[in-house]
Amino acid sequence: MSEMRLYDTAGNRLYLNAEERDVFLATARRQTARDRTLCETLHYTGCRPSELLEITPARVDLSGGTITIRSLKKRKDASGASRIVYRAVPVPPDYLDTLNTAHGIREAQKSRKQASMPIWPLSRVRIWQIVKRIMIEAGIPDAPHRSPKGLRHGFGINASVNGVPLNMLQKWMGHAQLSTTAIYADAVGKEEQDIAARMWG
Repeated sequence: MSEMRLYDTAGNRLYLNAEERDVFLATARRQTARDRTLCETLHYTGCRPSELLEITPARVDLSGGTITIRSLKKRKDASGASRIVYRAVPVPPDYLDTLNTAHGIREAQKSRKQASMPIWPLSRVRIWQIVKRIMIEAGIPDAPHRSPKGLRHGFGINASVNGVPLNMLQKWMGHAQLSTTAIYADAVGKEEQDIAARMWG
């Protein structure tokens, strides 16, 4: 398995910074309901596109303020057998209101069949295309971080900068090892300045 990192071998940043995340979100909010909620879900949960495809109305807790995501990275139990891992990620209430309005989540939850249907019945490639198009429209530079993975890394950096404990971030991102999550503590540039500013009060 390749080591996860925040920079490529040429030193290019692999994550969206705070300004890019803000402009991406603002641009996404001008899209169709499907594309808007898809982008907002990636933004607010830090999930992988393949994980987003499995989100159903049943996994949206409107009153509890969370979305439950199945971690798709393979996990093994003590006996070596594969096991399924779910994680509940807290999300903003305004986003949940938009998701409910756009996709009829509360109504869909009344039917077992509808509650188990994917909210976004798309392919991983289609999600990648939608995110890339909106990032281009948002003016995000043509660089390695202009991708869904850059958005996921941006989620991790943002959480670290804002003081989310690494063990909590590990749970939200679905990492098996805390050492994987620890890369987000290695923030640089403006993100590192924000952390330093907190240290000095």
